[in-house]
Amino acid sequence: MEVLTVVSYLSSFLTLIYLFVVFGFIRGWHKLIPFQYKGKKGVTSVSIIIAARNEAESIHRTIEALLAQDYDKNLTEIIFIDDHSTDNTAEIVRSYAGVKLITLNEDRALNSYKKKAIQTAIGQARGSLIITTDADCRMGTSWLKTIVAYYEENGFKMISSPVAYDEEKSFFERSQSLEFLYLIGLGASTIGNNKPSTCNGANLAYEREAFYEVGGFQGIDDLASGDDELLLHKIAARYNNQIGFLRNRDAIVYTHAKPNLSEFLQQRRRWASKSTRYKNKSIIVLGVFIWFFNLSILLNLLTGIFFIGFLKIVLIQLALKILVEYIFLTGVTRFAQRTSLLVLLPVLNVLHVLYIIYIGVAGNSGKYNWKGRMVK
Repeated sequence: MEVLTVVSYLSSFLTLIYLFVVFGFIRGWHKLIPFQYKGKKGVTSVSIIIAARNEAESIHRTIEALLAQDYDKNLTEIIFIDDHSTDNTAEIVRSYAGVKLITLNEDRALNSYKKKAIQTAIGQARGSLIITTDADCRMGTSWLKTIVAYYEENGFKMISSPVAYDEEKSFFERSQSLEFLYLIGLGASTIGNNKPSTCNGANLAYEREAFYEVGGFQGIDDLASGDDELLLHKIAARYNNQIGFLRNRDAIVYTHAKPNLSEFLQQRRRWASKSTRYKNKSIIVLGVFIWFFNLSILLNLLTGIFFIGFLKIVLIQLALKILVEYIFLTGVTRFAQRTSLLVLLPVLNVLHVLYIIYIGVAGNSGKYNWKGRMVK
């Protein structure tokens, strides 16, 4: 009985921490003022940079979406960097007029080819505003002019913009869409709270001058991931959080969920691997609390098989977790026009507990496969 009491108090403490954190996300999301494009013609020169490796299957859609942008072509530069592709990615890029191709000729093994590709492209870029996206992404024709208008109105050193999955083909892919919107909303909310922690390199803009001012990827170039979040932290620290999140549907970039569990876990391990390099230790501490909260749910569930009292604790934890996440995701999914995904939340919650526990360990240990390479 005493053990149950101790576990109950500990679980309550961890649950309250989690509720406090997610209510903070809700607050941060609602602090973001939706941006309205006012029709002003942009004057900023822009270089759009895309690192590509073996993207022959989908890269044509990305190129055509970029070429279709409703922004002054004289101010727009589109640069693809072919990262040692073994398919005909480079040939496809060359077949389009108005697109520049750089071939990455790196003969020594690297742990971060993507950072090397982006830094190489920035070194040859003419634009004062750098925008990165991925070679499997699509965007509407107003994407670029909306980002530029937001930049010119606010003068942020870095702008994080929304990314969403679409064209899902299965329950698994729809599940990823909801989980991914949670991550995008989380990153946006931390910017809304003026404590930027996460962003996504598939839709990221920053001043070329600011990139060089913080030393580019120096100090983080030994890590495969982190061309987005770790750079965000460097710029936020140097420029006193002059970071914006562009809350506008025209600024959304669309990509695809992973088709199977193996690719999904490899991707999430890559994303999680950069957490050990966060300079802001409060983010790490917060992540550890969330990990232990999820671990407590699993341990209470397993113990509840033998002692029914623990199952009551699990039910309370899950009920509160679902409720607060539902409140948060209502706003985020409404913005992305995907509120129908919310029906998946109760089912996914138990699976999400297992996923968080696994990624917390696997993402910070060992190597993983990325683009056909073993990295760490």
